[in-house]
Amino acid sequence: MGKTPKVDPSTETAEISVLEVRRGAIDVYVVGTTPLIPHAMSAKVKMSLLVPPKKKNKTERETTMKHNPMEEYRDCFNMARRPDVPTAILGPSTWFKGAMMTAALDLPGMFKSQIGRLVWVHGDYSSDMIHIYGVPQLFMSVVRQAGMTKTPDIRTRPIIPRWCAKVTVGYGVPLIRQADVANLLAAAGITCGVGDWRPQKGSGTFGQYRLAASDDPEAQDIMAQGGRAAQLAAIDAPEWYNEETADLMAWFEKVKKNHETKAT
Repeated sequence: MGKTPKVDPSTETAEISVLEVRRGAIDVYVVGTTPLIPHAMSAKVKMSLLVPPKKKNKTERETTMKHNPMEEYRDCFNMARRPDVPTAILGPSTWFKGAMMTAALDLPGMFKSQIGRLVWVHGDYSSDMIHIYGVPQLFMSVVRQAGMTKTPDIRTRPIIPRWCAKVTVGYGVPLIRQADVANLLAAAGITCGVGDWRPQKGSGTFGQYRLAASDDPEAQDIMAQGGRAAQLAAIDAPEWYNEETADLMAWFEKVKKNHETKAT
């Protein structure tokens, strides 16, 4: 049998003080200062991950159009299925949290991992989706595919020239202050942006934004003109974003018509 250790009665028990952490939240509007390029993974791509499609033979490859711009354009949206909501277009709340985490790398006294723990963005459509206001247009551009060869290709995506959104940011009080959250979100709008071809990736300048109040005139105008009805109409029959897109679409429609004529 081991001996029971003796306890010195003069030893005082140290008190442990635990900091109370509470949830805080701030509602802000963001207004785009450069166009937004949303790009969701299409349902076709998701299905091919579940069940890989059958590989095409040489004849099928030669008789099948490589791209369908209108289909690719429509597949890039995160869509709100409920008809009773203000917008048809949604954006992931992770856009803004990711931007804030990256912006922390450039700001003194902040750390990316710390912001990841102390800050979160709430969706106003679902837990992970927020409403994006603005009328989309069809945008075609030359891109380089991943891989050693960097093969060029044409990518069709939507672009929203004028856009805004309401963003609700939660944070841990008192570990981070409301002013710090607002400053971080504002900095992220300049140095990181959201969506495709944003400054965070290096070469693009799209998806930048500024903070605004709920009564901001530009935000109010975008919300009034870029709601669900206008978005659905633009998804069904979009305008071309620029002259390059117009030229490419005109050429594509001509080739498509010739292709269909030969097929019949």
